[in-house]
Amino acid sequence: MTDLRVLVVGCGNMGASHAEAYHDMDGVEICGLVARGDSRHRLNTRLGGGYPVFSDFAQALTVTRPDAVCLTTWPDTHEAYALAALAAGCHLFIEKPLATTLVGAERVIAAARAAGRQLVVGYILRHHPSWQQFVELARDLGKPLVMRMNLNQQSHGAMWDVHRNLMQSLSPIVDCGVHYLDVMCQMTQSEPVSVSAIGARLSEELPPEMYNYGQLQVRFADGSVGWYEAGWGPMISETAYFVKDVIGPRGSVSIVARQADADSDNVDGHTRTDSLRIHSAALDSTNQFLQSDRWIDCQDEPDHLALCLSEQRYFLQAIQDGLDLDRHWQDALNSLRVVLAADEAVRSRQTVMLGRSSA
Repeated sequence: MTDLRVLVVGCGNMGASHAEAYHDMDGVEICGLVARGDSRHRLNTRLGGGYPVFSDFAQALTVTRPDAVCLTTWPDTHEAYALAALAAGCHLFIEKPLATTLVGAERVIAAARAAGRQLVVGYILRHHPSWQQFVELARDLGKPLVMRMNLNQQSHGAMWDVHRNLMQSLSPIVDCGVHYLDVMCQMTQSEPVSVSAIGARLSEELPPEMYNYGQLQVRFADGSVGWYEAGWGPMISETAYFVKDVIGPRGSVSIVARQADADSDNVDGHTRTDSLRIHSAALDSTNQFLQSDRWIDCQDEPDHLALCLSEQRYFLQAIQDGLDLDRHWQDALNSLRVVLAADEAVRSRQTVMLGRSSA
């Protein structure tokens, strides 16, 4: 079988990781690297210097005629670039979020369906064995669930530059929140029905309408509730910046990341679990716990590059086997719908009721 020819668009953190994965994969050939700045040259050198490089996406698409596009550019370009790739007959791997608006995301999905092309959204936690186990254990806790999650990042230097660029179009609770709302939706297997949120602008370097700290509260149709908190910037505290746990009538499950006491803006640390702590609420006749907390050691978990490789193997499988991705698309819309509604709630200072969305 002929190798799948992939055009990598965006050569920053995630683009570089996905390109490294393609570089090491059987059945895949990188046909070009696209970025407006020098990152394309740095990545090409890192990969051995053998790939064509481009500064213009449209030109690269015309010249290379790829089978697939890996899109990891700034979020405000996602919809237009995705539609162009699909119109050119390419399969598409796109980093989250699918688009910066729900209507835009629905347009991209409709275009993929009309073109008969595979579209995979980069939800990296879905490929992490410890996070998969976290979700499965949560489903055994009964209903309703209470889900508590955050990822605050005390960013500085180059990472503060990245965060300021992201906040030209998206707040932290939108950009990062889609990952963790996706986890909540998997845990509850229920429809989100309303969201409230608060936010604060803590830096004069941001656009006047943007905020770099936010927290959302979401309610599900089954009575489950969850909160998610995200803040970016040099002023953000690293105290309790990594909280991931879920509580149900039968007990609780928590991610305990022993490495989460420093470097909150370290991308490799964002997926780390280290340990899962499982607590049972069962009591004896004297109201004492029937069993001690159980620990699952996750020290052999995959690193960031291994997770990107897993994502790209899934993308290749989806193309080769013609996987039905309808559920994947609906989940991507659900998580995006919640965080965009949260953004609306911050700005309107009102709870937003969520209508049902369909892929």
